[in-house]
Amino acid sequence: MTELQTVVDRCAIDALRGEFADAGMTGDYDRLTALFTDDGVWRIPDGGIEFTGRAAIRAGVERLQANWEFFVQNVHAGSIRIDGDTATGRSYVAELGRTRGGASHVNHAIYHDRYRRTADGWRFAERSYEIRYVDSTPLAGTVPGPAERAPRG
Repeated sequence: MTELQTVVDRCAIDALRGEFADAGMTGDYDRLTALFTDDGVWRIPDGGIEFTGRAAIRAGVERLQANWEFFVQNVHAGSIRIDGDTATGRSYVAELGRTRGGASHVNHAIYHDRYRRTADGWRFAERSYEIRYVDSTPLAGTVPGPAERAPRG
């Protein structure tokens, strides 16, 4: 593998991780699901959650997201190790949100990933979410209304 190909692969994998966060934040569950291999696995062991295959991931993410009044996820780059058509990596996550039932949630976590090169580009073969810190102190903020979200300029 050439150095240039390694750079291209690293950029593609980093973009994949960004697409995952963006698709989740915007509710584009079809796009999120397409980021996995057909037999991909998404795990959240601390929540007893495991979805295998695109159909299960699609149904699971929609069900999980339906519980939130609002949800914000920030992803920070981590490691990537490429080995031919497979790779492993980590990314660091900070999340906050409030459930429709009023429970607040702030956490910091690590995604442990396995990636696979496919005909459609790099995809997640496995994502496993390890929570490192949780805070359920009630969030003091509010969700802005449409007028407050309007562009200013």
